[in-house]
Formats: sequence, structure tokens, C-alpha cells
Amino acid sequence: MGKITGFLEFDRQEQKYQLAADRVRHFREFTLPLDEHDLKKQAARCMDCGIPFCHGPTGCPVHNQIPDWNELVYQSDWQEAARNLHSTNNFPEFTGRVCPAPCEEACTLNLENQPVAIKTIEQAIADRAWNMGWVKPEPAETRTGKRVAVVGSGPAGMAAAQQLARVGHDVHVFEREPKAGGLLRYGIPDFKMEKRHIDRRVKQMEAEGVVFHYNQNIGITKPVDELTAEFDAVLFAGGAEDPRNPALPGQDDLEGVHYAMPYLVQSNRRVGAEPMKGNGELPILASGKNVVVIGGGDTASDCVGTAFRQGALSVTQLDIRPRPPEREDKLAVWPYWPTKMRTSSSQAEGAEREFQAATLRLEGKKGKLTGVVCARVDAKRQPLEGTEFVLPADLVFLAIGFAGSLRKGMLEQSGVALDKRANVIANETDYRTSNEKIYAAGDMRRGQSLVVWAIREGRQAARAIDEALMGATVLPR
Repeated sequence: MGKITGFLEFDRQEQKYQLAADRVRHFREFTLPLDEHDLKKQAARCMDCGIPFCHGPTGCPVHNQIPDWNELVYQSDWQEAARNLHSTNNFPEFTGRVCPAPCEEACTLNLENQPVAIKTIEQAIADRAWNMGWVKPEPAETRTGKRVAVVGSGPAGMAAAQQLARVGHDVHVFEREPKAGGLLRYGIPDFKMEKRHIDRRVKQMEAEGVVFHYNQNIGITKPVDELTAEFDAVLFAGGAEDPRNPALPGQDDLEGVHYAMPYLVQSNRRVGAEPMKGNGELPILASGKNVVVIGGGDTASDCVGTAFRQGALSVTQLDIRPRPPEREDKLAVWPYWPTKMRTSSSQAEGAEREFQAATLRLEGKKGKLTGVVCARVDAKRQPLEGTEFVLPADLVFLAIGFAGSLRKGMLEQSGVALDKRANVIANETDYRTSNEKIYAAGDMRRGQSLVVWAIREGRQAARAIDEALMGATVLPR
């Protein structure tokens, strides 16, 4: 906790944003951090609530010891706060930027709609730790002689690799792309998290002994059998990236219709000065176009913000769900994640939002998209007769989620058991698949989820692998 009466004395305060008219002119992060005085006051608001729902299981998947580091910030012991934060979370500068903060929804003060600004404080601790030079490589003192391959360098793969390297295993990470980070690098725009945060973690991990192999698409450029022959254990942490296909009339016939992820990947490559893939892929740009984004989640919101920065004329976001209430019924849902009206920073930059809107078909002329035909839906998401309307559109992005992991290549070759959604079957006790040498973690195991869940899964899988290889483990649960 912080100050005993802090929650009575100080109002909730979060970091502010640059004005929308300014931030849409660039792809850099646009949050305006609080100064140390204000951060201490926010940490002081953490109350002696008895049961800290914020740090699990309803709040924080990695079980950050939030009351502890709030108290340390209040006492100005920032270095110990950083040590405490890193004891449960390998990459707090990632989660401090892109996590939706279920911890704040679970905060006891959220019963009064004034939760502690946990996410703001977490980012501040992590950033100060880097700026002060407190984050350093932690190589193992002794080597175990065991070799572990990690497939995928997203947050799950990176967390697992770092944990395994720190207990002395020889860890090799195989990444399909030219750089590490997975969707942290290629899916999340720089205005939410600049990629320098990933780069410095990679340097730290390399100093700890982790070896990164880029442009290695396991199952395509390197057979799975070679991995299982060369390594004592293999962890699949490749993510869930098979897009859900709405099969809309006109989807395959009209120019200007794209899945969300290729669009975001292209934009991130462009911002990062990376070359596009040499497979004849045409550039997808929203400049001077009317854009419609189909989907109501984070990926859809990222498309909205990216389109505005590319100079879109208009952006409309379609959500098939009804417009949620402005505030939830606390006594019915707290401390769990509630359904309520939320407006992302990207949506606040000028997007039009249509709720209870189903896409019926896509229209076009001479093979080019011109509009999206929509209708309102009932409680069962069925179109209501007489409610059709047409949105002008030059560009449509499909952002309605993912149907699981890609089967072609690694999963097919490995022969591991999959569930009906193409997620790898592995329990939460040992993370082992139907192949005793292969483990799975992150979105590839649980389906699409949050970065913080990926980090937890990676840490847990590392513990299970270490225990299986050595008979015991000192890695935390």
C-alpha cells in the first residue's frame, strides 16, 4: 500500500496524450509522462484493501506485486520497485504501454470508478530502471549442458528464452521474420510502443547467452525433425495468426479489401525502414481514402490509428455488438473485466463508430471497392429488415479476430495434437504437447490473448521445461 489516507487525499491522475491534431502527424509514442511528484501521489492512493484483487487471479496474469511496488514508489525507493516489478514480469516496459490493465478494473478503488493508476506507475518504474542503468544482463553462473529451442520471438517466446537462459540452458530462438518481437514488432504500431524497447531487450538477452536465428520459418526453411534431434526440448511459441474469414460477398473480387494484419505489418515495416517482402505484395496505404474497419477489438483500433496517420479522408469502425453502457454494474461484475463503453486513443482521433452493425456485402465498380452495405442487427446478431445503409469505402480492413495457429508447416510436420481451433493442446501444468519433447505456450496454446498472458505463459513453460530437464527448478511459478 501507499499512504494510509492517500486515496482520500489525492484524485486519480493518468498520463496525458499529445493533442490528436499533433500526434496523427507522426508514428512516435505520444503519452506525456507524469513527473515524480505526481507519480508518488498516485502510488500513495494504493489503499490497505485487505485482499489485493489487482495482482491475481482476476487482475494481473503475471501476478505483479502491485501494492508492494506502489509502496516503494511512494517511499522513493525506485530501484527496489524496479527489482520487485522485474521479479514477476520480464518486460514491464511492454505491458506498461500495451496492456489494457485488468489490474485497474480489479482495483478496490474501482468500485468508486477511481482505481489506482497502476499502468502509469508500472511504465514509469520500467522506464526509470532503463534510464538509470539498473536493467543489466543476468547471465547464468553455471551451464547445465542442456539445449532448448524456442520457436517464435513474441512476448511468450522471449520470456521463456530469458528465463531458461538465466538458469544455465543453451537457448536458441528461431524467428520467421528479420527481427525479434513477433506481433509486438510487426502488429502493434509504433505510436503505441516504439520498437527500441524490443531492441534493447534483445541485446540484454544476447548478453545472457540467448542466440537468435532470424529468417527461419520452422517447418518451411528448417524441418521440425531437425529441431527435435538437435535440442533436448523445443517450445512452440509461434502465436495464433490465422485470420478469421467472414466470407463476405465481394471480398475476393474487389480491389481494396484486406485483412488487418498484413496492413499493420506493412506499416510497421515502413516505419522501421525494413524492406517489404519480395513476393510481389502491393503497398496498402490509406492516404486520401475512405476507410472502413470491420471489427471492434484492439487490432481494429490499431488500423484506425494507422489510417489516420497515413492521411485517410475518413475512418469508420463497424462493431456487431450493441453499444455498451457508459458504466458497468460494479456489484455484478467487479473485480472481473467489465463490458462498458471504451474509447481508444485511435478512435478519439476522429473515427466514426457504428454499433450493432453487420456487414452484408461489399460493393464496387470495375473491380474496385466503392462501398460497404451494412444493416442493424438484433440480439442474435441477425440483420433487421429495413435497416440497411451504405458506407462509402475505398479501403476495407477485416479485423474480426483469429481462427487459431497456422497449420501449414511447423504444426503439420510436428504432428502435435490440436483442438478444433487449431490451438496446440498442452495443459497448464507442464505445457507439454502430445510429443514429449515439444512444449507450447502463448497464443499458440491458449488462442489469441493479451501480451501479459503471453509473458506469463512463457515464464510458466520455461519453469516446466527446466523442471523436466533437471528434475527440479528454481524458476518461479
